[in-house]
Amino acid sequence: MARKSLIARDKKRKKLIEKYAKKRAELKAAGNYEKLLKLPKNSSPTRLKNRCMISGRPRGYMRYFGISRIEFREMASRGEIMGVRKSSW
Repeated sequence: MARKSLIARDKKRKKLIEKYAKKRAELKAAGNYEKLLKLPKNSSPTRLKNRCMISGRPRGYMRYFGISRIEFREMASRGEIMGVRKSSW
């Protein structure tokens, strides 16, 4: 489990990105990079890190499901993900 502070920080960044998305797009289109630099650093979409919704793990993230590979495997074994089941032969 990731530290709670990292998960909270990522949520805060996500809010800032949504808040400044329109303004950022307008400034980029106009080519006004001076004002773009004055926006908060955390409002840049490149600063957002994909994290597992359940554990907060940043690595092994599966974008389609929004969870880490470890959580995916456990949930697939328990049959909690529709259309996915553990294969055996």
